[in-house]
Amino acid sequence: MNQFQLTRLKVLGFKSIQETEIEFGMLNVLIGSNGSGKTNLISLFSLLQAMIEGRLQSYVAKKGGPDTFLHWGRKRTEALSAAFYFGNNGYGFSLEATADNRLMIGDEVFYWTKSDERSIGCGNMESVWREGTHTGIDRYVKPILEKQKWRVYHFHDTSDTALVKQIHGINDNIELATDARNLAAFLYRLQKTEEKSYYRIVSVVQMAAPYFDDFILRENPLNPKSIDLEWRAKGSDLPFMASQLSDGTLRFICLAVLLLQPTYLQPETILIDEPELGLHPYAIQLLASLIKKASRKKQIIVSTQSVELLNEFQANDIIVVEHKDATSTFRRLNSEALSFWIAEDYTLGDLWKRNIFGGRP
Repeated sequence: MNQFQLTRLKVLGFKSIQETEIEFGMLNVLIGSNGSGKTNLISLFSLLQAMIEGRLQSYVAKKGGPDTFLHWGRKRTEALSAAFYFGNNGYGFSLEATADNRLMIGDEVFYWTKSDERSIGCGNMESVWREGTHTGIDRYVKPILEKQKWRVYHFHDTSDTALVKQIHGINDNIELATDARNLAAFLYRLQKTEEKSYYRIVSVVQMAAPYFDDFILRENPLNPKSIDLEWRAKGSDLPFMASQLSDGTLRFICLAVLLLQPTYLQPETILIDEPELGLHPYAIQLLASLIKKASRKKQIIVSTQSVELLNEFQANDIIVVEHKDATSTFRRLNSEALSFWIAEDYTLGDLWKRNIFGGRP
């Protein structure tokens, strides 16, 4: 792992999480039932990004106010806190509800080792992390916050009104959007500047959808500043629209682009919420292969309820999420503890369905 990737996380009083501490590796697969807390944990990174970008108040307002974030609301929990560690370095904050229904930053700190922390400021309505602590810690922590882009990728919406199916500005191609709304523009960029990555994406999509030949990426004749997602089938020159792809195929294309784009375009930590939705079992196998390959260089955090996807990973990759006694708990599996079952040719999916290691309702 490099200095920009998350190694440890401590959370207090956030949504369904009363208190937890989680160790992270390069590959982290969260499994658990509906309502266990997987999505709540992943949403913490969206909150972090909002703070880093100086839009905490707008984010909190859009999500429903302080009680949406505080564990069982402000009557039960006065403040939430989180500490993100990247090896010896770290960044943390606490947030408190105000009388005018906002979240105020109670404290904001940089960490150097577990014992040394320096406050950046307190009582602010937006983060002041860029000001730093005016100590030597700044040169280690600030570059992490500057480089990291905490993006949670959801490719669930493939309805007729999904933005990925709509005409889009061709210049919106700096990075893949979290809902892939700019997929056509981003693919256009890769085709023009990163041919090796582009044709690797095409090849993998063909494995999941054998009828697929290639994308048709061109400026819209009626509006050269825009682009549609078009494609063609093998044995045909007729251009098809994104709406003529199955939902599962379109979602797989989005995932393939996310995981196969050049590494310099990817965030240091890639967060994906339930990527298995609507995928054929073989496509899930391909997805797992892409995730494992990407995790050699980038940190991956994935939440899933898919037995098929779980079967593709090792026990040490898995974090079991459960909701017990009104709080979410997080526990990484130990391969040695499951060695008897694995030796008997049980898959992780089999053990999960049998409730051997938890994570069931």
